[in-house]
Amino acid sequence: MNNIPVVKVGIVGVSRDCFPASLTTERRRALTEAYARKYRAEDIYECPVTIIESETDMVKALEDIKKAGCNALCVYLGNFGPEISETLLAKHFEGPKMFIAAAEETQNNLIGGRGDAYCGMLNASYNLALRNVKAYIPEEPVGDAEDLADRIHEFLPIARVAIGLSSLKIISFGPRPANFLACNAPIKQLYNLNVEIEEESELDLYEAYTKHEGDGRISGVAADMAKEMGYEAGKEPAMLPKLAQYELTLLDWVEEHRGYRQYVALTTKCWPAFQDMFRFVPCYVNSRLMRRGIPVSCEVDIYGTLSEYIGLCISQDETTLLDINNSVPKDMYEESIKGKFAYHYKFSDTFMGFHCGNTCSGKLIHPHLSYQRIMANTHPAEWCDGTIEGDIVPGDITFYRLQSTADNCLRAYAAEGEVLPVATRSFGSIGVFAIPEMGRFYRHWLIEKNFPHHGAVMFGHYGKALFDALKYIGVKPEEIGYNHPAGDRYSTENPFS
Repeated sequence: MNNIPVVKVGIVGVSRDCFPASLTTERRRALTEAYARKYRAEDIYECPVTIIESETDMVKALEDIKKAGCNALCVYLGNFGPEISETLLAKHFEGPKMFIAAAEETQNNLIGGRGDAYCGMLNASYNLALRNVKAYIPEEPVGDAEDLADRIHEFLPIARVAIGLSSLKIISFGPRPANFLACNAPIKQLYNLNVEIEEESELDLYEAYTKHEGDGRISGVAADMAKEMGYEAGKEPAMLPKLAQYELTLLDWVEEHRGYRQYVALTTKCWPAFQDMFRFVPCYVNSRLMRRGIPVSCEVDIYGTLSEYIGLCISQDETTLLDINNSVPKDMYEESIKGKFAYHYKFSDTFMGFHCGNTCSGKLIHPHLSYQRIMANTHPAEWCDGTIEGDIVPGDITFYRLQSTADNCLRAYAAEGEVLPVATRSFGSIGVFAIPEMGRFYRHWLIEKNFPHHGAVMFGHYGKALFDALKYIGVKPEEIGYNHPAGDRYSTENPFS
């Protein structure tokens, strides 16, 4: 996926001039060696130019990490640290930054070898606030080389989100369908997040599509689609060339309209006029662009595609967008769920996540192409071809969303759970989801805080990284909801229930 950043963290050691600089040098070297042992050495760069003790040292270090191609910064307090110089470095470095500090190493060297970085971290945080500099400080910012190697690795997805959003353009083809105010998207907060937005009409998209008729690349893309879906030669659906033409239209639009932005996400109006004009639905093509790292959300859901992109940066894996759609039938719960899993899910912990057919084939059981059954209620079925269907693969998930609310507040939620290995007996891209205490979460955060029905899905448990990334980009912690465990009451929950 070349549509998300590759992070390179410059590790810069700092030292208070009344402490031996060698203490930071040795500890910085141990830190970088520990990271290289545990993770990928190419993720980091150990700044060898100087240990920062003064403002002039800061300038040299800043020039060096820029020259080395670092797009993220780790300020490492090997000892107490020079609070002015180290925070000036953070101020003048343009990418995401973190601060960590060295723990003392042994009880046998607490005179000449004591660094007092535990103390220095407090002063660093105070000086960052004085300068209005935003930096990531882990929940456990002080540790030995092994501990802090883990903290730097945990910083990577946060940095990917920050870098990605700062160079992201969302291209939307709309407006949203009628009777779909749920996907209303106040765009002011996009600009606050440094995200660019280009809003086009579906007429523009249709014009571009017609201009791709006869494109010499269509047969190759259609063949790739047939291979992905396992069709034998000569038995490919007739719709594939039209879908291939549409895919090329979107990809060319991305390249022609990205402008000065490095990364792009899309969202399209996929009904009802789409079927009338294109005579297919775009769902499968949307899934294929996600495989390339380009999220394409349904129904002009701008904050949906933004959420998908954030998840893409965090997980470095495909994400999807689903409706928090329908309840699990009680007989299905009794027969296939109750008492059958390590976590004893209550009926209210379960729901079905669904969309017409936009989830990548690799995340579906027995993926197959079909027609959009809901739209076929109002259109000829042959105009609705183009969905990808299948039950979503069982496994861990993080269900989440970032939204600008009606009052222009950035608000989010995140909940970890799983897709259960239970046949849905339904249609579309769909799965039986289970999230502990989902019923309460649904009522007292999702409904109470006015979230729409679309939620994004990462395939794995990424709540910790997501929470920290959301905080880093400016979402207030009190505006990030999560599924409270039993006994931890929501502010709107009736205490007598």
